[in-house]
Amino acid sequence: MRPALLDPLFSAVSSLGGVGPKLAKLIATLIGSESVEECRVIDLLFVAPTRLIDRRNQPGIALSPNGAIVTVTGRVDRHQPPPAGNRNMPYRVFLHDDTGELALTFFHVRGNWLDAALPIDETMMVSGKIDWFNGRPSMVHPDYMVKASEAGNLPLVEPVYPLTAGLSAKVLKRAIEQALERLPEMPEWIDAALLTREGFAGVHDSLIRLHHPRDEMDIDPQAPSRRRLAYDEFLAGQLSLALVRQRLRKVSGTPIRATGELSAKILAALPFTPTRSQSEAIADILKDMAGDTRMLRLLQGDVGAGKTLVALLSMAAAIESGGQAVLMAPTEILARQHFATIAPLAAAAGITVEVLTGRTKGKEREAITERIASGQAQIVIGTHALFQDSVSYRNLLIAVVDEQHRFGVHQRLRLTAKGISPHMLVMTATPIPRTLVLAAFGDMDVSKLTEKPAGRKPIQTVTVPMERTKEIVERLRVAVAEGKKAYWICPLVEESDTSDLMSAEERHAVLVNAIGAPVGLVHGRMTGPEKDAAMLSFKSGETRLLVATTVVEVGVDVPDASIMVIEHAERFGLAQLHQLRGRVGRGAEASTCILLYKGPLGETGRARLSILRDSEDGFLIAEEDLKLRGEGELLGTRQSGTPGFRIASLEAHGDLLEIARKDAAYMIDRDPELSSARGEALRVMLYLYRRDEAIRFLRAG
Repeated sequence: MRPALLDPLFSAVSSLGGVGPKLAKLIATLIGSESVEECRVIDLLFVAPTRLIDRRNQPGIALSPNGAIVTVTGRVDRHQPPPAGNRNMPYRVFLHDDTGELALTFFHVRGNWLDAALPIDETMMVSGKIDWFNGRPSMVHPDYMVKASEAGNLPLVEPVYPLTAGLSAKVLKRAIEQALERLPEMPEWIDAALLTREGFAGVHDSLIRLHHPRDEMDIDPQAPSRRRLAYDEFLAGQLSLALVRQRLRKVSGTPIRATGELSAKILAALPFTPTRSQSEAIADILKDMAGDTRMLRLLQGDVGAGKTLVALLSMAAAIESGGQAVLMAPTEILARQHFATIAPLAAAAGITVEVLTGRTKGKEREAITERIASGQAQIVIGTHALFQDSVSYRNLLIAVVDEQHRFGVHQRLRLTAKGISPHMLVMTATPIPRTLVLAAFGDMDVSKLTEKPAGRKPIQTVTVPMERTKEIVERLRVAVAEGKKAYWICPLVEESDTSDLMSAEERHAVLVNAIGAPVGLVHGRMTGPEKDAAMLSFKSGETRLLVATTVVEVGVDVPDASIMVIEHAERFGLAQLHQLRGRVGRGAEASTCILLYKGPLGETGRARLSILRDSEDGFLIAEEDLKLRGEGELLGTRQSGTPGFRIASLEAHGDLLEIARKDAAYMIDRDPELSSARGEALRVMLYLYRRDEAIRFLRAG
């Protein structure tokens, strides 16, 4: 049960004064909550200010620099409303101080509220941004206007929060202040020696300071209050991962005794020899699975490094031991593609393989689930449908999960909660730097595939400004006429008012006219069968040019595609660009990747594209991307933080992550049930950071 002291923080946001359904929805959007019901008072406390407005800057009207936020004390001289019937002209109010005159400018004024707000001859304090135009200063829609006699009401230092369309700063601030009033004093869960060494305040005071900064220093990621809260987030994450691991380890794995019989047949059917790192990864996996504890291993391999073969040999070992194996992919396209790669090799070893996805329906589905239940299906490949309640396994010994960051710790918990406790191998083609592996998957051992399979040619990467698009289209036309295959990647599905990016549908229409040959189209809004059909005609050569959004990023395999054009490359993450580039260069032909960018590029933009141009090492690219852009983009989570973290950031607080990991391991070792005084306080922390699932694991044991 959640401790009663946290109840006020876990009330719905709509329990705050002035927060109705409409506002609650906007707040839910701001914090990235999946639904308004999920959105709680506590979420407001973790919306951190991004900068500061300092109203202590009061230089006088004539001495105010252009663009600066200043506070002016002056006497109101006159009002100048727009001419009757011309609502587009602004309403101006003029005031002066000892140094000069200032025009306060208001657009679309309704009613006569300005007469009351800025009475003539009254001395007022106004605060806002100064704009100089033709030698005259003006302030458009001041942030604050108060009578000088009531100046105590004007906050001199004010935090600025991220906002979403329709949510005003004033309204958000009011809701956050109410949330702060509900903040209880909490027990201290950080070790006393660490508190002293780091100079951390208590969690209550740190949250108050976060929202009531005194100066720029308090907004800095290295401010003690921010570091304290970042440490708590890391500790909650690492402790819950450690609890999961402890529990999963208690559910003893079934030792897999591989005979090597089926693996030998698969290896004999291969047209190449496995690389050194493939062989090492397989050896690690077999060693893990032979023990009594369950394997939890992350297999990181760059695009085309041969993860599927490692997965197949791991699954073959489970079948040699009399069990079954599943391979779960994030999308239908990917599941069917794994099937296409694995089926011929499995057939050579006499292994039966089935595919089960959300689209498998009716009699076909019944027949497949029966074969799974009887054990006749030895390898089952599919999507989330593999773990629905209607699917039961005869003897599932290993689960291979592809593309980890789309399948987090929570899903792993659910799988275990179903009473299924297979060995787990998680594969990702996103090369993840070590710090990030710790933050997101701290509970796993890691194997890396570092070489490219034999015969892969390097991909030539070039950067080209958008102005030269016509030239690129002409070169494509020639290449397609010569029988080459190409991808053209766009960032959007259809044209939108808010963006000038070329949409996939628009680009498709342009290319159909220019190329003079059939052009395919794949995007996220198409249905599964439509996507599959478009991919199939590209694979078979009916279409030789495929226009697509990033749905092709993950694992689509067309070995004879040799040209990749990525439009608005500056809009993509480096890891994502590297993934997309990996769709070509899979066959014998030399391949090219063209990054079309819209200039002018900033320093970071240039640096990013040149890293990609100069390197094909996914791990190096990921490390650079982390330095340049932050970890959120790397894992595909749009918020700039690490998955699930609101204050903590790896760039700023990486040093704290390692401390949190050791601290969590120490606690699990000393107090596995969290029953000591500090253990009880840590339970409060886990609830505060919504790690309830980890606490359920404590109770389950």
